[in-house]
Amino acid sequence: MKKKIFAMIALLACFVTILSGCQSSTSSESVAKQANTVDTWSTIKKRGRVIIGLDDTFVPMGFRQKNGQLVGYDIDLAKAVFKQYGIKADFQPIDWNMKETELRNRTIDLIWNGYTITPARQKQLAFSRPYMANRQILVTKKKQNINSFAGMKDKTLGVQTSSSGASLLDEHPKMLKDYIKNQSPVMYDSFNNALMDLDANRIQGLLIDSVYAGYYIKHEKDPDSYQMTTGGFDGEDFAVGMRKGDKTMKRKIDNAFQKLANDGQLQKINEKWFGTNDNSLVKPDK
Repeated sequence: MKKKIFAMIALLACFVTILSGCQSSTSSESVAKQANTVDTWSTIKKRGRVIIGLDDTFVPMGFRQKNGQLVGYDIDLAKAVFKQYGIKADFQPIDWNMKETELRNRTIDLIWNGYTITPARQKQLAFSRPYMANRQILVTKKKQNINSFAGMKDKTLGVQTSSSGASLLDEHPKMLKDYIKNQSPVMYDSFNNALMDLDANRIQGLLIDSVYAGYYIKHEKDPDSYQMTTGGFDGEDFAVGMRKGDKTMKRKIDNAFQKLANDGQLQKINEKWFGTNDNSLVKPDK
C-alpha cells in the first residue's frame, strides 16, 4: 500500500514539474509576443513618463557626477525629445548584460545610452533612426608602444561585457582577438573599471567606443599618456532601442530628432558635450 502511495506522490510531483515548465514556456512566449506586437505609446502618454534604461557609467552619454547627479548627452537628448510630447523622461540604471531582457519584460521602455545598432540586436528589437556616429577603437598607454591591433600580440585586452566591441571581437577574430593573450579578453561590467586596470597595467589594451574614449581621455590629468588606435572595424551608429511593437514610439522619437535638428537644439547639445556637431547623423532639413 505504501509503495502505491509513494508512486502516486512521485507521479504527481512529475506532473506538477511538467505543468510548471509548460506554464513558464507559455509565459515567456506571451511576453515575447507582446513585445513584438503591443504598441505602448498611449499607456506611456497617459502615465506621463517614460522609463529609460542605461549604464550610468558611460561618459559622456549617461553618467554620474561626483555629487551623484545623472548627466550626459543622451540624458539631455532624451529630455528634449519627450518634452515635445509632455512626457517626463525617467532614467533607470540597469545591468547592461540584461538590457534586452529588461526591455522585453517592460521593466524599462527604452534602451538609450550609446546603444549601437547591430544585426543581432535588430533580430530582438526595433531601433530609432541613427543619431550619432561611433566606432570601436583600441586604447593603450603610449609607454607600451602599441600602434596597431597586431601590436597587442600576447598582451591582455579588456572589453565590456555585452558591448558591441565584444561582439565584433568574436565576429572578426583575425582582426584583434587572435593576437591577444590566450585569444581571450578580460571582461568588465563597466569601462571605468577597465580604464583603471589599463592605468595600473593589469591590461595593456582596451577595446572601447571612440565616443567614450575621446571624452574620457580629454578629461584626464595626462591625456597625452594615452594612445588611440583605429583598426579595421567598421564604423557604428548609435540609436534608441525599443520593443518591436512600439511603432508609434519610433515615429515620435524620429520626428522629434528632426525637429530638434531643424530648430538648432540638437546642435547645441552636440556642441555642449563634444564641442562639435560633426558626429551627428541628424541634419536640419534644407
